[in-house]
Order: sequence, then structure tokens, then C-alpha cells
Amino acid sequence: MFDPVVSDNNLPEFLAGLTPFHPDLRNPPAVTRPAGGTTTCRAAISNFADHGVRGRRKIVKIRKLLGTVAVVLAVTVGATGCGSRGGTAAEPAASDAAGSLVGISMPTQTSERWIADGKNVSESVTKLGYKADLQYANDDIPTQVAQIENMLTKGAKALIVAAIDGTTLTDVLAKAKEQNVKVIAYDRLINGTPNVDFYTTFDNYTVGVQQATSLLTGLGLIDAAGKKVDGKGPFNVELFAGSPDDNNANFFWTGAMDTLKPFMDAGTLKVPSGQTKFEQAAILRWQAPVAQKRMEDILTAAYSSGTKLNGVLSPYDGLSIGIISALTSTGGYAKGSLPIVTGQDAEKGSVKSITAGEQYSTIFKDTRQLGAQAVKMVDALLKGQQPEVNDTKTYNNKVKVVPAYLLKSVIITNENYKKELIDSGYYTEADVK
Repeated sequence: MFDPVVSDNNLPEFLAGLTPFHPDLRNPPAVTRPAGGTTTCRAAISNFADHGVRGRRKIVKIRKLLGTVAVVLAVTVGATGCGSRGGTAAEPAASDAAGSLVGISMPTQTSERWIADGKNVSESVTKLGYKADLQYANDDIPTQVAQIENMLTKGAKALIVAAIDGTTLTDVLAKAKEQNVKVIAYDRLINGTPNVDFYTTFDNYTVGVQQATSLLTGLGLIDAAGKKVDGKGPFNVELFAGSPDDNNANFFWTGAMDTLKPFMDAGTLKVPSGQTKFEQAAILRWQAPVAQKRMEDILTAAYSSGTKLNGVLSPYDGLSIGIISALTSTGGYAKGSLPIVTGQDAEKGSVKSITAGEQYSTIFKDTRQLGAQAVKMVDALLKGQQPEVNDTKTYNNKVKVVPAYLLKSVIITNENYKKELIDSGYYTEADVK
């Protein structure tokens, strides 16, 4: 008979005691758990079952004994960790995650877009049973760093961060890593650090393509289906870009320029100022007064002799408002005869401008979806699960490729703003009139 009590230490002897029926089973192989590795009971048993053909009765007896072994192993050895993975800490359970603090770091309150983002994310976090610590850094990098440090001191288990400057958070995120805090980059990629876990944003290259497409459509160079219209132009345009410390600004610019370049090469589009490089067109911190001043300077230098400006590529609604102010003051353009001006974010002021026949277009990025996606990522991470992603190649932060979830955006003009913005509940009609 054999002792029915089995453990990792006596498993080989235990199996050997069961094998009087076949000589190949008298010297079973050692079964050990590698340090930090995996003990797989099934593989150990299958080694003993490989006995060759020695008579059907003996095989049946052996199989019955092996079945007994499997039952005993399932009850006893399983309790000691057989089949479990070693070397990694247990992931938090859903009950452990409940009530955890989530830090939400937004860059500024000077844009209605970021105010809405912070509110949406904070409310979504709270609805899932977590605590939210929402902070706005007012476009000041040291303030954002200090706010994140304070979140860590309070015991935050996850951070959702829309960086002011994506290159300045390396040290504070290293502290987050030391505390095993999960980090989600929100809309703006955080660069130069391995300590960002996931990224959620819109397809920002496509946003740039959409901005350029709306400019071309407004000028009549392509039709609504995107087909080139011959015999149009040449048209004079000027180019604006976003903040050079915002990773998204490069994606917007690249998407737009890839779309406009064939028309520029063909001479259909001209840039009288000659300022066609990102560094020349960039507006630090996306500041409307800076964009307005640049537009005024361009109008004075390149258009004072009566040259007509036909269009302006603007990557953000806040800049568009400043650009239009320059066009109506310094440029002398009246409502109804303004150049085609693009934008982004579907801010109320710009949607009002679109419905009033001033700004031509904007890009709607439904930040309700963006906030919901960020919160879903945090919820999954705090529960020990893997967040959903749909891009694992594009967003290299110079240290790692950050897995991302990309959302879709929509071109908004006076033709479709009701369907996309009003009917969807994003705004009411009163908001944009």
C-alpha cells in the first residue's frame, strides 16, 4: 500500500510506490518546481504513461492507477500551487480596487475643451466607485509636476495625465513606478520615459488629414467625395501648427502637409509668406494671442500690396479665433468674405463662428468617448486585467512603443454641425447660437 499524503517533496516517491506493474515506471523522473517558474503536474503524469505496449491488461491497470494519481494530485498537490505561475506578484482583485484614488492631471483651464475633459473623466471615475483627484496645472510645468507628486503622496493607485510638455515628467513618473502606480497618457503622449503604461487619444495623423481636406474642400479644390476638381486656383494660403512641446502637434502637421503637398508642388496652392516649416508655423502652448500676432505680421509683410489670402490652415479652434481677429482687423476682411479657416476641437466659440459664416470648419473629437476610454483602461488595470488597445506600433515615446487606443474624429462644417453636435447631445442649439 502507499501513503495517500503527497507533497512536492515526496511526489517522485509517491508515484514510484504506484508502479509495480511495469518496470519502466519504477524509476520515475524527478518532479520539481523551478525557482520562479512553473510546476506542471499534467506533464509529469504523462511521462509515466509513456510505457510502450506490454499487454492490454497491464495498460488498463496502469491507466486506472494513473487516474487515481490524477484525482489525488488535483486534491492535494493542487493546493501547493501545481499548475500556477511563480515569480510574479498577485494582481489586485476587483474588491481590492474599489475605492482606490485615481489622480487626474489636466494641463489648463484656459481651454473649454480641457475643462470639459477633466469634468467628464472625474465623473466617470467616481461612478465606478473610485475616488477622483482632479487638478489643472494652468499651463505651468512645475505646477503639474507638484500636483502629480501630491497625488502620489495621497496614495493614488493610478494616474490619468494630459501633459503640458510630454518630455518633463520623467522623474515624477519614476516615483509613480516605485509605488506601482499605473499611468495612462491622456490625448498627449508622454515622452522619454518607460513609466507610461497606456495611451488613449484620437488618430491624430488623420485629424491633420481632415484639417487639410476641409481646407481643400472649402477652396473648391476637391469635392465632397474627396475627388480633385480641375481648373481651380492658384490659391494663397498660410499655415499654422500647434505647440512644439505637444507630440500631437507633429501628427497634425504631418497629416495636413502630406495632404497639401501635392497641391503645393503643382502650384495650385501658394504660401506667400514662405513659412512652410513646422518650426516657423508652430505656436507655443497653443496661445491665441500668439497666433493672432503672427497672422498680423504675415498680413503686413506679405499681403499689404493687395494680395488676397484665400485660406488658413489652423490646427486648433483657439488659434482660429485669434487668426480671424487678425483677418478682420489688420487684414480688413469682412464677414462673408473671410478666407477659409480650419480648426479643431469643436469649441463652442468656433461652432458659433461656423454657424455665423466666419470660421469654415473644425474637427470634432468626442471627448466623452476619450474620457470613457481612459477610465476603462484604469478600471481594467486596477482590477488586474489588460486594457483594450488597437494600436501597438505608432506611438514611440523614444523609450518604448506605448500601446494605445485610438478614437475617430469628424470634420464639422455648417452643413453637418446639427447632426454631429446637437443630435448627439454634445451641445444644445442654444450653446452654439
